[in-house]
Amino acid sequence: MTGTNRWPALLVLCAGSLMIILDGSIVAVALPAVQRDLGFSAAGLAWVVNAYLVAFGGLLLLAGRLGDLLGRRRVFLAGVALFTLASLLCAVAAGPATLVVARFAQGVGGALATAVSLGMIVRLFPEPAERARAIAVFSFTGAAGASTGLLVGGVLTDLAGWRAIFLINLPIGAVIVTAAVRRIAPDPGVGLRAGLDLPGAVLVTAGLMAAVVAIVGTGEHGWTSVRTLGAAGLAVLLLAGFAARQRAAATPLLPPRVLRAPGLVAANTVQLLMVAAYFGFQFLLALHLQLVLGMDPATTGFAFLPTPLVIAAVSLGLVGRLVARFGARAVLLSGLALAVAGFLLLARMPVDAGYSTDLLPAMLVFGVAGGLTLPAVTTLAMAGARPADAGLASGLANTTQQVGGALGLAALATLAASRTDALRAAGADQVAALAAGYRIAFTVAAALVTAALLVAAATLRSRPVRQPAPVGAAETARAR
Repeated sequence: MTGTNRWPALLVLCAGSLMIILDGSIVAVALPAVQRDLGFSAAGLAWVVNAYLVAFGGLLLLAGRLGDLLGRRRVFLAGVALFTLASLLCAVAAGPATLVVARFAQGVGGALATAVSLGMIVRLFPEPAERARAIAVFSFTGAAGASTGLLVGGVLTDLAGWRAIFLINLPIGAVIVTAAVRRIAPDPGVGLRAGLDLPGAVLVTAGLMAAVVAIVGTGEHGWTSVRTLGAAGLAVLLLAGFAARQRAAATPLLPPRVLRAPGLVAANTVQLLMVAAYFGFQFLLALHLQLVLGMDPATTGFAFLPTPLVIAAVSLGLVGRLVARFGARAVLLSGLALAVAGFLLLARMPVDAGYSTDLLPAMLVFGVAGGLTLPAVTTLAMAGARPADAGLASGLANTTQQVGGALGLAALATLAASRTDALRAAGADQVAALAAGYRIAFTVAAALVTAALLVAAATLRSRPVRQPAPVGAAETARAR
């Protein structure tokens, strides 16, 4: 693939990521309408989200390895096609069971498409400085999509009903598949004969699914419930079995050399802590705006707009040059420090907070922080991976992100609810109790990001980044 065609190929990958990420946020806004129409119970409604998370989080690592073996474009196309067809099944669902099954299928498709995207970017952009800019664009797509999904979901649900949030994926998915066939060059992969390690794949997929079930179950059943502890114990056993299998397998699913890649484990640890806090920012602040400040869903979506706009300005116009000049580690540390400041701003919000005086400054700080940290940590996580392992490293990075987000959201939401319940039992006003609960959650989120900052400062090292060649120089030599 020539240098001219690489950027259109990147846009195709970004479009696939945007469709999948937007869908997750959009569904969250439409849940009340889904419950009214299909007759979900309060407990059953959570599985409209959880079924997707279980499949998505559990299959990312396996999907990344399949990309290395079968070819990443082939796996990407299969994922987008499955996600699109599952969206149609969601849209025509006549009952709760059908919708939950369709959401699980969406999760499978989303995992296949997402897990190999970073690996394809590494292949498309082998030169480090250009790769940093490409990853910045891709990271912006994810961060902005998550932030704007609330707005899109509110508008679509109000104008056309909840089924429209799934139907809109049909033309988008068809365009992405067509564009991927035309713009992304096929890569054959190393072949299944190189070894899939089927027992290891079963163990890690089942283990990750059990872990996600345990994580999402904390919000429904509590941290100490039999269901939560049982799922967590099963996850530990399965993942321990997977670790033992990797030491004995002739062709392990997660070869030890991947974990020995420079900075890979450290970068994923930082990402786990960082994303655990960031998910809390998006979902808990959305609840704060509606339940404490009384905003409606559409207004809440508009209130979030400054964050993706700033992320766009930083990710697309600045962070690539900063990484090239100062290194990904310095950019990551600066962004993490800003994120700590942003959470501390939220943790001091009064009950009668004003948007322009109390919320907007935090929104802007988070925009800069997200624009710096997400591309930088992804660059560090992928920097040491060998080309043959790029899909697996991509799947590992995405697995860390999804599990970290689910764990963080469950933990922060549980902390907020516990604080609110305690204050309500003591006679506090409902709105004041809710605000106090969210403040506790934001304080803990600041602590998580501080931990990520300390880990990054102690363990990560930037690799030298070469400046890009002059425009027009040696394009043929860079062809992929």
